[in-house]
Amino acid sequence: MNIERQPTKTKWHQTVTKFRNFPMVPRVVFGPGSFDQLGDILMPQRRHAEAPVIFLVDDFFEGKGLLNRIPAIFDDQIILISAEEEPKTIQVDALVAQIRKSFGATPSGIVGIGGGTVMDLAKAVAIMLNNEGTSADYQGWDLVNRPAVYHIGVPTLSGTGSEVSRTTVLNGPHRKLGINSDFTVFDQVVLDPDLTRDAPKEQWFFTGMDCYIHCVESLSGTYLNAFSQSYGEKAMELCEEVFLGNLNAAEQREKLMMASWHGGMSIAYSQVGVAHAISYGLSYVLGVRHGLGNCLVFRHLEEYYPKGVATFMKMQEKHGIVLPEGVCSSLSDQELEAMVQVSLGMEPLWENALGPDWKAVMTPDKLAGLFARI
Repeated sequence: MNIERQPTKTKWHQTVTKFRNFPMVPRVVFGPGSFDQLGDILMPQRRHAEAPVIFLVDDFFEGKGLLNRIPAIFDDQIILISAEEEPKTIQVDALVAQIRKSFGATPSGIVGIGGGTVMDLAKAVAIMLNNEGTSADYQGWDLVNRPAVYHIGVPTLSGTGSEVSRTTVLNGPHRKLGINSDFTVFDQVVLDPDLTRDAPKEQWFFTGMDCYIHCVESLSGTYLNAFSQSYGEKAMELCEEVFLGNLNAAEQREKLMMASWHGGMSIAYSQVGVAHAISYGLSYVLGVRHGLGNCLVFRHLEEYYPKGVATFMKMQEKHGIVLPEGVCSSLSDQELEAMVQVSLGMEPLWENALGPDWKAVMTPDKLAGLFARI
């Protein structure tokens, strides 16, 4: 706080810098086997038997033992969710309509069990159950008017940071953009590293690289501050241990889960950058999943993140990950233009990466050239 003397010399005026006052997850439980505490956590939130808890669960777990461990009672409902595609606003609206039709009362809670797609859907559904209109109406910053239904995130993949973030990223009718709101944040998170045990190797890598790229972009961005730096540096350290170190499997699971948490916290008070902005265009037009999209883009960004790209290539080589080539080779002119416009629409990301004059640096032609390399 600075105190400035006014020219009249008769009054003192205080100037106060306005900092973001953002919410954090109020409750979190961490540890192997902590998923089995979910029933006890939910019990105080149950209003009555006719106000169920809705569990949105990645259909990867269909026929697996995890479904039998879900503490569903009374009229609770388990809805299996395909994570093959990025979450969409129409998907959110359909789930909200289904829940409202099935139950007259507002649910006691929404629980998302899965990767970033399922957790983003859970956050969006919890918001829309208490707000009017369609989810596309709320894509943007601070447009939500009423608090969400009580909601819990249970990640079964580590890396997206969705479990801790104040956004739920959705593909809408005109753009890919998050519902960024203080009401988006989960009321409770359950971090059980054992739930990531059976993640397919490539998905484990791509999701983990989402976290690593978060850190690179946050730590080299113009929005960097001591808060985001402290979380970003710890997440970066953990990612390097996981993907370049010699940890055993249990250590990898635990440390990557904490890297995801710290990486999500890092961008809460900062932003991501070039890779995420470009990957949004890929996802919107071609449906490329977020983690893979970030990897496809990031390997071509030596100009912006030379050290980060070099380390990424070492991680990719160590784990034998082969990325597809020529993803954008058959784009029509209309598709390329849509990609460029969606990506350039992510203005805070570009400003964080390149500064306030970013439009002079990242022109539409230069961005189209980057897409051509993917």
